[in-house]
Amino acid sequence: MEQEKPIAAERLKAFFHPRSIAVVGASDEARWSTYLVQNLKASNFSGPLYLINPRRSSVHGQATLPTLSALPEAADLAFVMVPTPQVLPVVAEGAARGVRHFVVLTAGFRETGPQGEERERELLAFAQAHDLLILGPNGNGFINATAGITPYGLPINFPLRSGPVAVVLQSGALASAVLAFAQAHAIGLSLLVSLGNEGMISLCDVLEYLLADSTTRAVALFLESIRQPETLRQLAARAQARHCALVALKVGRSEAGSRAAAAHTGALVGDAAVNAAALRQLGIISVSSLEDLLTTTALAAYYGPLPGRRLGAVTPSGGACDLIADRAQDEGLLLPELSDRTRERLQAVLPPFATPHNPLDVTGYVVVDSTLQQQALAIVREDPQLDFLLNVVSIDGLRRSTPEGLQALYNQYERLADLVHTSPRPILLVSNTCVDLPAALLPIVERTGLHIIAGLEHGLRALGRLLWWSEQLSQSQQPEAEEPHSEPLLALDRTVLTASGTGSWSEVQTRALLEQAGIPLVPAQLTHSVSEALAAARHYGFPVALKIQSPAILHKSDIGGVALNLSSEEEVTRAFNRLLTAARQHAPASAIEGILVSPMRQEGHELLVSILADQVWGLTLTIGLGGLWTEVLHDITLRPLPINRREIRAMLAELRGFPLLRGLRNQPGVNLERLSAVISQIALLAQALAPHLEVLEINPLLVNGDQVEVLDALLIWRH
Repeated sequence: MEQEKPIAAERLKAFFHPRSIAVVGASDEARWSTYLVQNLKASNFSGPLYLINPRRSSVHGQATLPTLSALPEAADLAFVMVPTPQVLPVVAEGAARGVRHFVVLTAGFRETGPQGEERERELLAFAQAHDLLILGPNGNGFINATAGITPYGLPINFPLRSGPVAVVLQSGALASAVLAFAQAHAIGLSLLVSLGNEGMISLCDVLEYLLADSTTRAVALFLESIRQPETLRQLAARAQARHCALVALKVGRSEAGSRAAAAHTGALVGDAAVNAAALRQLGIISVSSLEDLLTTTALAAYYGPLPGRRLGAVTPSGGACDLIADRAQDEGLLLPELSDRTRERLQAVLPPFATPHNPLDVTGYVVVDSTLQQQALAIVREDPQLDFLLNVVSIDGLRRSTPEGLQALYNQYERLADLVHTSPRPILLVSNTCVDLPAALLPIVERTGLHIIAGLEHGLRALGRLLWWSEQLSQSQQPEAEEPHSEPLLALDRTVLTASGTGSWSEVQTRALLEQAGIPLVPAQLTHSVSEALAAARHYGFPVALKIQSPAILHKSDIGGVALNLSSEEEVTRAFNRLLTAARQHAPASAIEGILVSPMRQEGHELLVSILADQVWGLTLTIGLGGLWTEVLHDITLRPLPINRREIRAMLAELRGFPLLRGLRNQPGVNLERLSAVISQIALLAQALAPHLEVLEINPLLVNGDQVEVLDALLIWRH
């Protein structure tokens, strides 16, 4: 549910920049307390630090105060780690003393069940009534690396490197793993926040603050749930406008609920797939590991959007060239051949046994001439056929450096930094493997302003995602072509909504609604006797299809309620009686509406077009190629609504079977504009039916050249 009143960025700025801190529950025996106080002192927190313990006169080598009431001034922030029943009294006492901001590390709230949920509700109600802010409960606090303020309840390995990457986690202990990876790879942080239960300060609140923070250029998000989808949608649009990348690792997978299981789509689309599609639609980069989360966010923060997919790679290893070529293809990167001028210049500096290609192997001769790779890089960076460069640096031999070696290393990286910072196109640095940067290298990259991507595997995967994001930015800045006017849906009979009830509709009922919306349907006639069915068959011409009609029978084929390719009156007669008998075994006579007769369609491509009401994102469109492509190969694509025709065309292009629609091996393609227009109309109809709609499924939608027709449809209303 959307939060009614977002927290102002200025209020959060004060929260994350406290000038005085009180630690409630400070104790020499509590590790959280020890870590917290050590962190604050190691970061040289300059303000007053008050330790609250009613039973000890001193802890951590410092005098204590018995309660928050005894504070000589109202602390800017209280860090609370007391037993769960004491949390609310402590917060109330702090509020009475004038403390407005709290970090609650204590667990035992909503995450424990109904009793804990009620306890958290009471805590938050008190906080809202007294204009307080609470981070948590059940969270480890935050690290403001930019300001050097570290009220964080787990160990921090100092010195802390500040920089352009922010991290927001709906998790506790994993924040430390993320921090450790960032420090090991010289990724500078602006702010790291452990939200805990996200009781009051939400993910979107922190994002609002970060988008106003000039230091932050990319944000890593560890998501367990998405509680404010519409607010996230708005913030993602603002992030795009600011060229601030949002990178998300969404965990927790489940199948779509039983509400959707009655529709075919329910077996194909789980919550994880909808979340992934929604994040993609918002321009948020999705990753699947903590390493990729940090690597991708750092890449976006340090390099920003890239100008194109034409990659030039320089490495001292032939094996690395092969690996780069393979993974570049996987990620959709292009490796154009170097220009004639570039090859000529390279031949003048490379050893005679080297071949100037892209990727470029400068060979092991770098052992003889340590300047060789940089000479080659200086030449390749000028090639106009490239958009950016990837330079592989070897860091494995730097772990046992002598003082002389360190000076040589610094000189080498100074020259490299000059090449990078003066290059006409971006130069990205990457190590061969995802190993920690050697201690000797950390101060050097700090001084030179270089960033080294953590390993070829993570690096190339991150590059693929960064290029996707860069293209999203480019598309968002282009003026959209005016969408053709859709048929108005205001003419829908509003009695449809009042009569919708809570169940499902038969195909014949659904067809009437689709027809109102101007959606093309295969001709069909509802019949109640053999003679009516025969008359309809003669009217359409053989062969025909017969389908039982009943709102109590959703999957007609499962009970033998469908007969196809009927080529004679005898076949129609037998099929009519057989279908009616099958229907009576699965539905009361009063629920059987009749048998639908329609002409067979022998040619064309079948698509699944379905709109499902997702619990988080609302109405979500699924498109898939029918038959084998959907059932076996799971060839589907999704987007939350609303959606325009350009996005629908992009969805169609994402299908693995898209070449069939475009035309393959002298087979004519379909009219993609016409197909997109019909799917758009189906989506608009679904939006007109919200919030009553649970599922609207067209299966199949037949497309043959310019002709697009609904062959079958299912509609389920919300309970």
